[in-house]
Amino acid sequence: MALDQSFVGRTYPPTEPYEVGREKIREFAAAVNDPNPAYVDPEAAKALGHPDVIAPPTFVFSLTYKAAGQVVLDPQLGLDYSRVVHGDQKFAYTRPVRAGDRLVVTSSIDGLKSMAGNDIIDIRGEVHDEAGEHVVTAWTKLVSRAAEEEATA
Repeated sequence: MALDQSFVGRTYPPTEPYEVGREKIREFAAAVNDPNPAYVDPEAAKALGHPDVIAPPTFVFSLTYKAAGQVVLDPQLGLDYSRVVHGDQKFAYTRPVRAGDRLVVTSSIDGLKSMAGNDIIDIRGEVHDEAGEHVVTAWTKLVSRAAEEEATA
């Protein structure tokens, strides 16, 4: 069943602040097998003009995806999360995420459409630091696959 188009533009409350730690950055860099020294060595990061280690570009996905949970679990939206797959992801940075940042995410629904019985939802996550400065915008596309009977109808 197609999602309600009136949800386009809806914005959800900001998340609680997430404090970015050096060790979390190191763990993430290791998990994605990225050996950039700016992710693990404060001196290497400082040599590049950063006050501390920085995070790999996709690090912020863990914050924005968790924040998008407010959208996908909104009972009024009616999205069947058991049928959802991740369709696409992109980021636009103002500056890198740094160790010591305290970040909040505000999620909004940018678009809803149906194609071949599948519901497609575009969620935008605006990430700001504790001073209110923009850090990054993340766009997540989720696809809720049609149920078998809907797909063959």
